[in-house]
Amino acid sequence: MRRDQREPDQRRSGRVDPAVDRAVIRPVLFDAVLLDRDGTLVEDVPYNGDPEKVRPMPGARAALDRLRAAGLRLGVVTNQSGLAKGLFTAAQMRAVHARIEALLGPFDTWQVCPHDDGDDCACRKPAPGLVHRAAAALGTTPARCVLVGDIGRDLTAALAAGATGVLVPTPVTRPEEVAAAPHVARDLPAAIEEILRRQAALRPSAPRRAGTVLVVRSDSAGDVLVTGPAVRAVAAGADRVVLLHGPRGRHAAALLPGVDELVEWPLPWIDGDPAPVDPDDIRRLTDRLAAVRADEAVVFTSFHQSPLPLALLLRMAGVPRVSAISDDYPGALLDVRHRVPDGLPEPERALALAAAAGFPLPAADDPALRIRTDRLPPAPARLGRPGYVVLHPGSAVPTRACPPDLAARIVRVLTAAGHRVAVTGGPDETELTARVAGDTGVDLGGSTGLAELAAVLADAGALVVGNTGPAHLAAALGVPVVSLFAPTVPFGQWGPYRVPTVRLGDAAAPCRDTRATRCPVPGHPCLSNVEPGHVLAAVRLLGVPADAPPPGAAPATVGIDPVIAGGGSAR
Repeated sequence: MRRDQREPDQRRSGRVDPAVDRAVIRPVLFDAVLLDRDGTLVEDVPYNGDPEKVRPMPGARAALDRLRAAGLRLGVVTNQSGLAKGLFTAAQMRAVHARIEALLGPFDTWQVCPHDDGDDCACRKPAPGLVHRAAAALGTTPARCVLVGDIGRDLTAALAAGATGVLVPTPVTRPEEVAAAPHVARDLPAAIEEILRRQAALRPSAPRRAGTVLVVRSDSAGDVLVTGPAVRAVAAGADRVVLLHGPRGRHAAALLPGVDELVEWPLPWIDGDPAPVDPDDIRRLTDRLAAVRADEAVVFTSFHQSPLPLALLLRMAGVPRVSAISDDYPGALLDVRHRVPDGLPEPERALALAAAAGFPLPAADDPALRIRTDRLPPAPARLGRPGYVVLHPGSAVPTRACPPDLAARIVRVLTAAGHRVAVTGGPDETELTARVAGDTGVDLGGSTGLAELAAVLADAGALVVGNTGPAHLAAALGVPVVSLFAPTVPFGQWGPYRVPTVRLGDAAAPCRDTRATRCPVPGHPCLSNVEPGHVLAAVRLLGVPADAPPPGAAPATVGIDPVIAGGGSAR
């Protein structure tokens, strides 16, 4: 089983000791903020070895002091290729850093890459080495860090380490880097405001305990998975949790920690292709909700969905307390009407509602996605030892699927470079997976339902996939993701959450933010133009070794996609 998935029963079930004082349980989204140096903290003076040339960015000192006051630790992660080029000495660099601290206050760690681009080191951004080193120096993990930078390679390093990235554009930031960033702020003070806002969104005003709580998350498997941390938060404060879900979320719901009972029912105001409203069906649903005998309900929705139709049925079923996020006026339908800022990642959006309802995530539980690994079947023996790469080409939403020809070329490039590749798909995708796997990949098409797919992913080195449910499943298992992300929905909200990730694809494509389910542009250009060599480079950036090198063959040399790596000065 992968990494830390052998959890104690208490964590698997989502329960915490009822004797714990919930008033002192405070969720921690971030422990530390990491900052790029040149162009983020101070003005970018190329190859600067002169302390007199240090000029802080506007508002930097006050913004950093806000982070210090909030208890967050601060680190600097900076490429300084001038050392390798001999343009300044280590002593001169330390003098520059001393001047920065004199102007901006102390930092808890400085992490410097002294190499040049040709040195092939593991620390020069966009490689994630500096982020890993900074997190270790600060006594935390990359997932609990947020990195603020001004160019694409800063954000790539953050995501590849599993950290959160916030881009603060400057004149050297390229438009494609802005489009690809998960989060963008106009300046450093605005970036710090966003970090503190996200931290505060998960802080409850009055933690409480409850008896039976009905939690609701309809829609697809991916939607259920991203709601998992919030379900665990409710479970930590409830005696019993019942989850109402739709047919497409059935298998994901069965894997969520913290759930005692499942109720499956299609909701015609949620499903993308609903049947006509049947009054008898609605009456049966209302009766079923009443039979739960819930003391309260927490209705989780996505940003484009309304909780109010179900809230009405819950009132008719006699549920005395109902909580939901609603921009629309709810009248008497909601007891807790919560609102959240735009742009929150979907797991944090749900966690914010749970906190507003009085159910914070315990401090001992990291706000990552998680599943019940004790319910997974064995992985197919023909996969061999752990460390293979999984490619999942299909999707229930065509706009998010990897084009078959591209997927087949990716398999060939990865296997030629010495990676073992497994191609997965559902029962209706056997023709697709056979075509993509070809003669070199392992075809698992038709044999990977959600639980079986999770078993395959548990021992994978990485997953290559579009923005679809398997990406969230990989995140729940701690498996790095090469995300072929169609920009029909925002990456910052729907990208793989708190797991090492490399994003590929045209983030500025015409389909951006359309929520289209079928590609509105002929040829699917946002993904079809991805080069297989860039996928190989992404797998390498994530640290996945090629463990089956072909005899006598040298791996192909590939570079990082320039959109991933970012531009700006040669720091």
